[in-house]
Amino acid sequence: MFAREVILTNKTGFHLRPAQLFVEKAAKYEAKISVKTDTGANVDGKSILGLMALGLKPGAKITIQAEGIDEVEAVNALVELVERKFGEE
Repeated sequence: MFAREVILTNKTGFHLRPAQLFVEKAAKYEAKISVKTDTGANVDGKSILGLMALGLKPGAKITIQAEGIDEVEAVNALVELVERKFGEE
């Protein structure tokens, strides 16, 4: 298992477009991916509804974790997507 923390810094948090981009990128990997919040919520990182249900706002800290053959690559790619603000800015 591999995990990294990241802070949402885009202007709108995890609304439809960022959640969709996250799920599309996550789907490229075989690893099981999950997103945890600092409040303890934990959802499937390949579920757009799960991610949107978190209601994450800018400044929220999340942990992206993956387990599987490509876990490191998956987590690093998803952290990079979040750090680049989902291409919104």
